[in-house]
Amino acid sequence: MKSSGGKIRKAKSGSGRQGDVSKNVVQRQSATKPRPQFAKVQRSTEVDSERVAPRQEQTPKRILARRTGARPQEKTGLILETLPSDDYALLDSGNGLKLEQYGPYRIVRPEGQAIWLPAWSKSEWDKADAIFTGNTDEEGVGRWHFPKVPLGETWPLAYDGIPFFGRFTSFRHVGVFPEQGTHWSHMDSLVRNAKRPVKVLNLFGYTGVASLVAAKAGAEVTHVDASKKAILWARENQEMAGLSSKPIRWICEDAMKFVAREERRGNGYDIILLDPPAYGRGPNGEVWQLFDNLPDMIDLCRSILTPKPLAVVLTAYSIRASFFAIHELMRDTFTGLGGEVQSGELILRERSSNRALSTSLFSRWGA
Repeated sequence: MKSSGGKIRKAKSGSGRQGDVSKNVVQRQSATKPRPQFAKVQRSTEVDSERVAPRQEQTPKRILARRTGARPQEKTGLILETLPSDDYALLDSGNGLKLEQYGPYRIVRPEGQAIWLPAWSKSEWDKADAIFTGNTDEEGVGRWHFPKVPLGETWPLAYDGIPFFGRFTSFRHVGVFPEQGTHWSHMDSLVRNAKRPVKVLNLFGYTGVASLVAAKAGAEVTHVDASKKAILWARENQEMAGLSSKPIRWICEDAMKFVAREERRGNGYDIILLDPPAYGRGPNGEVWQLFDNLPDMIDLCRSILTPKPLAVVLTAYSIRASFFAIHELMRDTFTGLGGEVQSGELILRERSSNRALSTSLFSRWGA
């Protein structure tokens, strides 16, 4: 996939498509998450034991205070855009659905923001290889319907030359969010241009495409996700990509608890990526509510930055809010550190009629 800011990953979150994902960045720039059965992966080196051990302690509510000093410079209304490529494309959308190309497959999934009519005819939509229906049946098809022939659980995708697995999951995702390619290319440039060791923390890291991009660029990476299945999938992707020798710590843990412990330990990171859900649960039943917990999380992230940090990148999906909500939170939190906060929306551009489909809000601070 191509992103307007650099590299693009495969369709849907960042990673895969069949073959190399092209990049398309516009100065309105631009670039996964499944869960069916997972291939068995040896766990000895893939999951940090610290994250698997049950932890019952509750993270106390953080006491926040307004910071003094100058607020960061700002740039708002940015549109970071992912354009169609041979590896991933938003083909068409409408009537609450989107038609996408992931490598060799055409896939139909729900899309609440596609409130217009499709630009392509029904005959084009009928060429889909897989359709997420939301229905279950006793034959094991689950929530996916395969109109032509039954498809396997996984298939190969790639982002900027980094291969990974796509999967048909029970909650409609396929393991990658292509619109985040712009963030990945931005991070890749920061790591390579730093000319020094860089530590990256990837929170809510899912299937690991961003972690692989950072590791390939030369960073030391810590990847945190509350789902063991996602961690195992990410480890599979690391092996598939031939990056097993790269320094990546895979941690199955509640993100808030992990960051709070890193603060107590005095550990620091140069780049922090956050891709939190609107709602979620940690491995021990911890509850995450975006609007309740995000201010504490961003404050904690600031506290574990190194003395010479590079960036904090936040993406927010499926929320009813303006990007100004997270933009002003980021500017307040990074008051006194200088730099700039850039905020706006991530979009996918249709191949059918060039319409823009907004997928998420983002806000990123750079030193």
